[in-house]
Amino acid sequence: MQILGTFDVNSAFLTVSQLSQRSGLPLATTHRVVSELEQFGLLERERDKTYRIGVRLWEIACRTPGALGIREIAMPYLQEIHFAVRQHAQLGILQGHDVLFLERLSTRNAVVNVTLIGGRLPLHASSSGLVLLAHGPGSLQDEVLSSELVKYTKDTVQSPAHLRRLLAQIREQGHAVGNGFIHPHARGIAVPVYGMQETVVAAISVVIPNDATPTLPTVRLLKDAAHQVSTALRAAYLPLGDPHDPQSTVGGKYRTLVNSSMNSMDFFARHRQNHSL
Repeated sequence: MQILGTFDVNSAFLTVSQLSQRSGLPLATTHRVVSELEQFGLLERERDKTYRIGVRLWEIACRTPGALGIREIAMPYLQEIHFAVRQHAQLGILQGHDVLFLERLSTRNAVVNVTLIGGRLPLHASSSGLVLLAHGPGSLQDEVLSSELVKYTKDTVQSPAHLRRLLAQIREQGHAVGNGFIHPHARGIAVPVYGMQETVVAAISVVIPNDATPTLPTVRLLKDAAHQVSTALRAAYLPLGDPHDPQSTVGGKYRTLVNSSMNSMDFFARHRQNHSL
């Protein structure tokens, strides 16, 4: 994990020496670990002897229902939002003190947006993060309120008192609006997505120009989509089962969300069988 954690958007290709320096591991240890990671396809070696994250790691990560189950369910509604606003539509979840973005749909020449798929932003600075923080545990709110609040623009929330008032307002109104919090020209609007037992599990947001356009129509669009996603999430979730019954679900999980893959496998299996005959 120390090796894999050294890669980021700006450092996608690293040498063994750079991996050693950035991870803090001895060079010999780095050589050994990198060799093993390459063997399993978790790292890939380039012709210039640099390494990058392997596709195999992405392949494994795509199997997680915790993040990608939500993404699969939310995608049709996210696409409808994107079609309506013609800017940026996003889906984010809570990860520590950050919002982690699972998806971003964008239009050519849309307003500036620093969000990346698989990227993070501090909770206090983005509309998605504010929604997740407002509905997060009190202990998390206390941690964020007592930490250093990174400033991106003159409008980024800097005061703990201001942040506390803003979180209360978000809980009351059911949405967050960030006018120029990360970039002066961009406005973020976000709403919560609810899972089981009315727990907020994600945030759907848009990034649009920070101008005089009324926000209410966009808020209504987002809330309608979030309601449909929340309903679909609850319908797709399997309840806890009897741990003593081998046929039941021991832990809650999402039902199979995409059937096309299984249908494709059946098709290819039949095709191979017919071809052999």
